[in-house]
Amino acid sequence: MTAGPDPDLVADCVHCGFCLPTCPTYLLWGEEMDSPRGRIHLMQQRIEGVPLSEAMVGHWDACLGCMACVTACPSGVQYDVLIEATRMQVESEHERPRADRWFRALVFALFPHPGRLRVLRPLLRAYQAVRADRVVRRSGLLARLSPRLAALERLAPPLGRAWRAPARTPATGERRAVVGMLTGCVQREFFPAVNAATVRVLAAEGCDVVAPPRQGCCGALSMHNGREAEAQRYARALVDTFEAAGPLDAVVVNAAGCGSAMKEYGRLLADDPRYAERARRFAAGVRDVSEYLAALGPVAARHEVAATVAYHDACHLSHAQRIRREPRELLAAVPGLVLREIPDAEICCGSAGVYNVLNPGAAGELGDRKAAAVLATGADLVVTANPGCLLQIRAALERADRPVRLAHPVEVLDAAIRGSSLAR
Repeated sequence: MTAGPDPDLVADCVHCGFCLPTCPTYLLWGEEMDSPRGRIHLMQQRIEGVPLSEAMVGHWDACLGCMACVTACPSGVQYDVLIEATRMQVESEHERPRADRWFRALVFALFPHPGRLRVLRPLLRAYQAVRADRVVRRSGLLARLSPRLAALERLAPPLGRAWRAPARTPATGERRAVVGMLTGCVQREFFPAVNAATVRVLAAEGCDVVAPPRQGCCGALSMHNGREAEAQRYARALVDTFEAAGPLDAVVVNAAGCGSAMKEYGRLLADDPRYAERARRFAAGVRDVSEYLAALGPVAARHEVAATVAYHDACHLSHAQRIRREPRELLAAVPGLVLREIPDAEICCGSAGVYNVLNPGAAGELGDRKAAAVLATGADLVVTANPGCLLQIRAALERADRPVRLAHPVEVLDAAIRGSSLAR
């Protein structure tokens, strides 16, 4: 049994409704219980002794955890803390239907394990090489058998060559800092070009880059889905790994969801006497790559990148970490690049960690909305700072039969510093 959400934090909500226009599921369905204040009302009911029901769990499961409501709330309600505590309570007390349990077990047995993703990688490359993906999608059979598996299959990105970050990459020219780098799980195996660009850009800006080869998952997916003990295990292991890597000026992260979780390690491990203080120190040194580069300031020259860019705010960067200005400033400083804002930028694209495979219907609708907003900008390149968003927006643009190039902000900076073209 877990304690569940703090009644005092629940009481902070005055049910004013400012959250409603920013909540993706409320926008889709107009259902009060699928808004932040509605979900908080259900939390209050549970605190008052109302039994945990399938309907309650369904409304909480439908939440993307995008934190747009946290940004919009004038009362400072900590909805992020509330929904995480609620999900921990659900995972502790509620028995899900067997098919749901099995699928969730599959997801969490795969995505937080880079070694297992590495084994899957050549199989997925072969699957794509013989164009089996096109046959499966055209047939529609998988979608009829399991919409969740079909969503998982459709989200798989086209895979190029693998790349492994060196344990240490020296700074180019005068060394200005020594930084650790999280290589991630999905980022490491499905977006190796992002990690390669991150190492090159940090080195070009005068950083020694330390990427411990044995680092594991940061625990973000587990933390955001109520799997507290699992998230704590991942967090402890990552703290140990980077402490052993030696003195670091910062730990730099290029995946918004991972960075958001790592900055919360102090709260996650607050009750662990061996790790509480170490986790707080670690979390205080975590920086998103755009946040770190903006504070460091550029020394490497930028070449022209001729592109019209639509910048998409990853929710766990803009709402959870409150980082909006820095990536835009870094992109705007690239010669030749035109930056355009996406309409309704605060609305989630529907990725939300593994939400798009657990709730493919709602996620698909949100992805289609985001794709339409992206296309309205007329941009020829979409840039966003989270691998899940890259996968989700790519799939939505493909459904619209309007493919647009996608990139991480650090890939744009890398192209500008190297004077090269963007690969995707």
